[in-house]
Amino acid sequence: MAKYSKKAQNIIEEVMHEFKEGTLKSGKNGIAGKVKSRKQAIAIGISEARKAGTKVTSKKTAR
Repeated sequence: MAKYSKKAQNIIEEVMHEFKEGTLKSGKNGIAGKVKSRKQAIAIGISEARKAGTKVTSKKTAR
């Protein structure tokens, strides 16, 4: 069973490509600067996939 849908995987793949090129920015309109960590880049990709309405695992909530 796939953890993410095919469309979500493509969105995350595009974001990771931007990260590797060094063009991925964080924050609203890229104000916060370049993304430096791989984990942050993946989180941005998953967030964008959620906004697109694809099948992604649910967010973990604080206890």
